[in-house]
Amino acid sequence: MKELTSNLEIKAANGRSMKALNVFSESLRFLKEDALRTISSNTGQMKFLASDFTWVLTVPAIWDPSAKQFMRQAATQAGIVTKGTEEQLVITLEPEAASIWCKKLPSDGFITGNDISKSLDQCPGTQYIVVDCGGGTIDITVHKVLEGGALKELHKVSGNNLGGQTVDRKFKKFLNEILPDGVWDEYVKNYPSAVQRIMHDFTFLKQTDKDVQLSCSYSLGSLAKQKSETENFVKSDLGASWDGEFIKISRDKLRSLFDESLEGITQNLKEIFNSGLHIKYILLVGGYAQSQILQHHITDQFGHRCKVLCPFRAQEAIMRGAVEFGRNPKVVVSRKSSYTYGFAVWEKFDPSKHKEEKKCAAKGVEWSRDIFRKLVEEGEDLGSDDTREFLCSPARADQTEMKIRFYSSVKKNPVYVDEWGAEMVGLFPVDTTGGGKAKLEIRFGSTEITATGTNLISGEKQTIKINFMTTDRECLIDDDAEDISAGSITQNVDECILDGADEGT
Repeated sequence: MKELTSNLEIKAANGRSMKALNVFSESLRFLKEDALRTISSNTGQMKFLASDFTWVLTVPAIWDPSAKQFMRQAATQAGIVTKGTEEQLVITLEPEAASIWCKKLPSDGFITGNDISKSLDQCPGTQYIVVDCGGGTIDITVHKVLEGGALKELHKVSGNNLGGQTVDRKFKKFLNEILPDGVWDEYVKNYPSAVQRIMHDFTFLKQTDKDVQLSCSYSLGSLAKQKSETENFVKSDLGASWDGEFIKISRDKLRSLFDESLEGITQNLKEIFNSGLHIKYILLVGGYAQSQILQHHITDQFGHRCKVLCPFRAQEAIMRGAVEFGRNPKVVVSRKSSYTYGFAVWEKFDPSKHKEEKKCAAKGVEWSRDIFRKLVEEGEDLGSDDTREFLCSPARADQTEMKIRFYSSVKKNPVYVDEWGAEMVGLFPVDTTGGGKAKLEIRFGSTEITATGTNLISGEKQTIKINFMTTDRECLIDDDAEDISAGSITQNVDECILDGADEGT
């Protein structure tokens, strides 16, 4: 997978490339302008600006902070928010949004409504899994309903990239196999709009669990007959047949296109059930959840453990829940941290616990560098307003700014920031003009990680932008590199000393 940067380019079907940020921002700009036009047309042609509203942008829960920053940057470029109005854009996690909506639904709001007697938000203590089945991702979260209908996350978000588009890719590969050699590739190249129509038709076909037939366009049929020199050009031994007008696909073959995706979902759900939680329901949401094959598979695999529910119009659950979240972001009162987070700091060197190669000198004292200063532990419960403080001092007396390195780790107790499982995920500057210590306050419990910094000498407090995107972050490091350590070890001016290190803490 490519690392996400503001300069990342993506390629269109015609081979032309464009910055992904521009593609996303123009898509969001269209949605913004369409929304404003729709509102205006229903309010007596009153004119509204984007700044008149709070906007909610949904993202997969398994996305990392860099992806969320990318979407916020795209929304800003699209004019949805501007400098000074950033708080009017709320980012919500898609399975959370779906959970917020589904917990309010009455029994007749689900396809199998007789499985519940009253809405979930009226059943404190109920534990359930939300499986957001999207096109690109499968996003899974586990919630417990608290008194008053608030939600507590019980298991860190999980999922994979095996959503409905995985089935689409299998379907295209299948068409390539059953048609004469080279036909499908030539058709994709010369008739892109017709290919889109085929895939649109397949969107509805894959919602069924039976034999299906796919309408074959005249251009595809002609090309296939020309290549095969026969009227019956479909390779019938692969689970398909040709009746002169339609490509017929057997139920077993259609089901086989789902195998990889369903196996991934099953594995994720088994891990959750093996964690010892008392799950009462699985809620299937998202457009892909409308597939009967998917619904039947999940029921077959887990129906003996809990009840499987799917709301009517499952594709709308996220959108409707996002509106509710925008009105009350604190409805999710607690989340699980997906990673251990912390900073790279220096501590007073102790040969009994620090590696010799990590030793360096500053302020006339020997220090150990690259220490992972943990703020949040993987799997830890975080309240929606949970904030952690971090006190630090510049490594050099003449520093006017520290560019502090922010790390994640899959380990619960990492020691160094360069060990296995640790990765630099962010960088942010802290003003230390006038010297002295700085206090950082990092908010972890929301859908985005945010920070403020206070210079403890001047008392100045500022909102700090954490840069999670790779290219910009690396440029900041490279631009400020200089030798400030003992011997031949090269360090950066973003180094800081853990407060209290002078006393050996």
